[in-house]
Amino acid sequence: MAKYSKKAGKKVERAMHEMHEGKLKSGRSGKKVTSRKQAIAIGLSEAREAGAKVPKKAAGKKKSAPKKAAAKKKTAPKKAAAKKKAAPKKTAAKKKAAPKKAAAKKKSAPKKSAAKKTAARKRG
Repeated sequence: MAKYSKKAGKKVERAMHEMHEGKLKSGRSGKKVTSRKQAIAIGLSEAREAGAKVPKKAAGKKKSAPKKAAAKKKTAPKKAAAKKKAAPKKTAAKKKAAPKKAAAKKKSAPKKSAAKKTAARKRG
């Protein structure tokens, strides 16, 4: 039994043809597709939407996963150093924002006490 239906094959064929003509665009960004694999993926995606017989996406079966894991280990110290550098900037921004809030609270505090004073005067 075939994995892919004829309808799916036609969608992929059309996507490949559009890619070779330079008319196939990526969905979200609208950029021109130049990769053969991406053109096939777009064709299969369209076939799925049309209800053609296409196997489910193999999200967990990526061949490049071990390479990426090795690459992450190598780049991990750099990323950690970058995160440490970025963290003080965030706290600095919070520190700058905090005094403004504190100043606003200080300004509102005397108003409350003044209101209490006037209320006390009216009572007395």
